[in-house]
Amino acid sequence: MEYSEKVMDHFMNPRNVGEMEDPSGIGTVGNAQCGDIMRVFLKIEDGIIIDATFKTFGCGAAVATSSVVTEMVKGKTVEEAMTITNKAVVEALDDLPAAKKHCSVLAEEALQSALWDYAQKNGITIEGLEEPKETAHEH
Repeated sequence: MEYSEKVMDHFMNPRNVGEMEDPSGIGTVGNAQCGDIMRVFLKIEDGIIIDATFKTFGCGAAVATSSVVTEMVKGKTVEEAMTITNKAVVEALDDLPAAKKHCSVLAEEALQSALWDYAQKNGITIEGLEEPKETAHEH
């Protein structure tokens, strides 16, 4: 399987790894088939994502897609973050092997799940945001 240099870079040197103190929103998604679990933490102030971190248990592509999605959302408004698709994640990594495209979908879902969590905690509605189909809760 051929990975782009960007995928390898984000896998070997992932950005924004770790839990976040007092996140504005947390999104956790998992893929039962491949065993990948992704968790995205967002810090949002005045509708702007000022910080994003992640913890991912999974393959190199899962780590790379979660790393790049946290890079992509920093400094963006919540509405702008809503427009980040799995396709945009794949493009930011200069493509992914077909067998690993599902990792980019997980990254998009983890981001959307974190945005949903933020919206729920703050009693706000984000245009176009739907409740995540499958959310993993830890309490």
